[in-house]
Amino acid sequence: MSVKTVSQEELKEQKMYMQKVRSVTHTYFEKPLAYVHSYGCQQNVSDGEKIKGMLEEMGYGFTDTLSEAKFILFNTCAVRENAVDRVFGNVGALKHLKKKNPDIIIAVCGCMVQQEETAGKIKSTFPFVDIIFGTHVLHTFPELLFKCLFEGGRILEIPDSDGVIAENIPVKRERGFKASVPIMYGCNNFCTYCVVPLVRGRERSRKAEDVISEVKGLVERGYKDILLLGQNVNSYGKGTDIDFPELLSRLDRIDGEFKIEFMTSHPKDCTERLIDVIAESEKICHHLHLPVQCGSDRILKLMNRHYDKAHYLKLVDYAREKIPNLNLTTDIIVGFPGETREDFEETLRLMKRVCFDSAFTFIFSPRMGTKAAEMDDPVSAEEKGKWFRELLEVQGECGSKSYQKYVGKTVRVLCEGKGRTSEEYFTGKSRENIIVDFNGDEKDIGTFLDVRITEAKAWALIGEKV
Repeated sequence: MSVKTVSQEELKEQKMYMQKVRSVTHTYFEKPLAYVHSYGCQQNVSDGEKIKGMLEEMGYGFTDTLSEAKFILFNTCAVRENAVDRVFGNVGALKHLKKKNPDIIIAVCGCMVQQEETAGKIKSTFPFVDIIFGTHVLHTFPELLFKCLFEGGRILEIPDSDGVIAENIPVKRERGFKASVPIMYGCNNFCTYCVVPLVRGRERSRKAEDVISEVKGLVERGYKDILLLGQNVNSYGKGTDIDFPELLSRLDRIDGEFKIEFMTSHPKDCTERLIDVIAESEKICHHLHLPVQCGSDRILKLMNRHYDKAHYLKLVDYAREKIPNLNLTTDIIVGFPGETREDFEETLRLMKRVCFDSAFTFIFSPRMGTKAAEMDDPVSAEEKGKWFRELLEVQGECGSKSYQKYVGKTVRVLCEGKGRTSEEYFTGKSRENIIVDFNGDEKDIGTFLDVRITEAKAWALIGEKV
């Protein structure tokens, strides 16, 4: 499938709109402030950084206080029901703010908006929302804001699209030494529980030279932690001569001390070659997030995951053989429609067999428009809650065991700031992407240092600077 790339002419047009908005914001007695909040995944956070980058180009400053803002934007997530409910509640709370100050511009964008029914609810229930736009027109945000400011009326822009790729959008990075770099967008997998292909479009990869150039530029500017983003990074570059393992190899050869992370890997596309590249690299984290979702082959088939338990365990065994210090993490869904106690016990057995370092666990949440939302779901919420707590207990035991092996060893850590376990500590992450708290100081932030591990918690390591 051919990928639509936004032309330079279109991008120049958006820069023109940025300049027009800036010509107005510069006439204000005080710089107008924007409040931007992104819900959900790292991809949403990355989109929020682009929105902030464009706002900055248009003359806006930023605030974390709603009452100070002249522009308010919620960048939404549709993956789980509680995230959707939270957005509706927070948008509704802006009604009184808008009534008090009608000049405030309120915008809602992101994955929720890309769903027709949800977009209709926002439009009808919250008439004070000025701009509503979907995931496929992020690059046209300057034009939408210009029209709202100069032409008035509500702006609704939610095209039905397989998605586009837009390069060279301004980005306002949230942290001075950590940067997210999307390498692809969308998804072709259509897992029966997931809305991503419906709201993010079909799979499309950025050109390798654009990704490499961006990462080189970030490293040259002092960034130490590069997170590569994609709904399924293992699918990167399908149909081209540069696949994901090759892209990783080229990024690993960039000069400088920094580390490379990525998320997320789909087990059906994870290969031994990818694992070999990680094992042989200098900068790629020895961390593999490999969502298994369930230990029952019957449920995996209902989920449309395209692998079975045997394939998953073969990957795990190979990865642990090649990377002895591998930090292996996963996602688990409890209570998928039709899941029985026997199916759940298959998941428990897999958890005990693999003993993940950590796991992100969720009780199934039906999402509008997915096949799973239409499936019979006879197991009660109370029973699913019991299973969930049982799963957490098993994972808690595994997590505690897995971190014990680091006690007495020295690990290389990128210091990120004040500690999580105590105000006395500073915190960072090791090459295995494990949280490490240690006796640091302010000058350590943003630098790599060696830490000898003295204690292991279920969620972190404690150590002393060497």
